[in-house]
Amino acid sequence: MSLRRPDLSDAWRRLAGSGAEATAVGAELLARWAEPHRRYHTLDHLRAVLAGVDELAGEARDASSVRYAAWFHDAVYRGEPGEDEESSARLAELLLPSCGLTEDRAAEVARLVRVTAGHDPASGDADAEVLCDADLAVLAAAPDEYAAYTRAVREEYAHVGAADFARGRAAVLGGLLAAPRLYRTRYGHGQWEARARANLTAEVARLTEYATRFAPSQT
Repeated sequence: MSLRRPDLSDAWRRLAGSGAEATAVGAELLARWAEPHRRYHTLDHLRAVLAGVDELAGEARDASSVRYAAWFHDAVYRGEPGEDEESSARLAELLLPSCGLTEDRAAEVARLVRVTAGHDPASGDADAEVLCDADLAVLAAAPDEYAAYTRAVREEYAHVGAADFARGRAAVLGGLLAAPRLYRTRYGHGQWEARARANLTAEVARLTEYATRFAPSQT
């Protein structure tokens, strides 16, 4: 899988315009995505998600709202699943009206951001399906890129012990594998599903072996 990744400053201007307030919001978002504690949820991840949205835009109802949600979906990142998405959604509600969006549309963008906490959009929620598929597109990466992704995720959770991390991540990935479809869009399912399932299955096997090997002995 290879997606052409957009220049972020240009992508924001095309989306939000070049007015002073919109420019200030874009600068804040870029600064947030460039925070030094990030290892995977970085500017590169933002570029990749935006590229995924571009790839899937034909299946969205409102591709611009999906793009706004992509910009905000990890704008707040502290490594706290669920809380990060909620904080990012609230940030969207706060900042997007200054970019000219109505409160209702800002609320819709925030709703899309919240869906990424579980990557489980309701059937027929086309915009949420596009956003979630774009966010998970990395799971279908080629081996070298997938390995780099897993290393970066591990670095973001460096404060968690290796065995605990292995058990926790295996549980998360196992939950994804248990779903009937990883990707809800037609394109994502057709192009990415098989590769992603192979990547996840192999990683879960490695993590499970590691966690079992280093599990505390039972006496």
